[in-house]
Amino acid sequence: MFPPVPPLDDRSQLIREHMPLVELVVQRMIPQVPSFMTKEDMTSAAMVGLIDAANKFDAAKGVKFKTFAEYRVRGAILDEMRKLDWFSRSMRDKQNQLTQTMLRLERQLGRSPEEQEMAAEMAMSLDEYRVLLAEVSHLGCVSLHETLDHTEEGRSFLDSLEDIGGATPSDLIEKEEMTRLMAEILEELSEKERLVIALYYYEELTQKEIAEVLNVSEGRVSQLHSQALLKLRVKLINSDLYEP
Repeated sequence: MFPPVPPLDDRSQLIREHMPLVELVVQRMIPQVPSFMTKEDMTSAAMVGLIDAANKFDAAKGVKFKTFAEYRVRGAILDEMRKLDWFSRSMRDKQNQLTQTMLRLERQLGRSPEEQEMAAEMAMSLDEYRVLLAEVSHLGCVSLHETLDHTEEGRSFLDSLEDIGGATPSDLIEKEEMTRLMAEILEELSEKERLVIALYYYEELTQKEIAEVLNVSEGRVSQLHSQALLKLRVKLINSDLYEP
């Protein structure tokens, strides 16, 4: 059964009150989209997502509208990217190659592989491997905002490190397990990878600002980000929490 549709006045109010959310999500996603997707494309798609969220929101589920709307807005932008055929087959193949190589090495080594080990396994130089990371960096290997399930609430990796309240006992158990997994992954990251994650997702710095903090190039920040999140994805696939 579909949730009851909020009255028109209530929907209009939700949309008006959360217009700033559209701009916020668009700004945060600009580094994650291809150059041919304009800010106007993103904003248009984001508005569709906000309207969709207002139409489908069910307050009885105990989820805040802002949380619900953010995932709808983000999802609408991602859908628009796919419509623009951003995900080329060659890039998807490269992304899958990275994921499968890291999966294989992690199972062999019992830990997350280092860049040098990944490069050697893929018969590449370290520079070639880093170029590959940069190429797939905008494909969204995974994001801390990526949803863990396909429910309307769209719980994300980042939520597992935050207290969003109102959890049931089963939710708490799963959240505790996810938090433990996240802690393990963060421990395996290099110091610079951890800094990139912290500065990008928690301090909300841009790649340019992070590059200045770490005294590296923006390209290197992109590589570190991709490497760290690739490790996260592989750990999730190897865990009992993975839902394909």
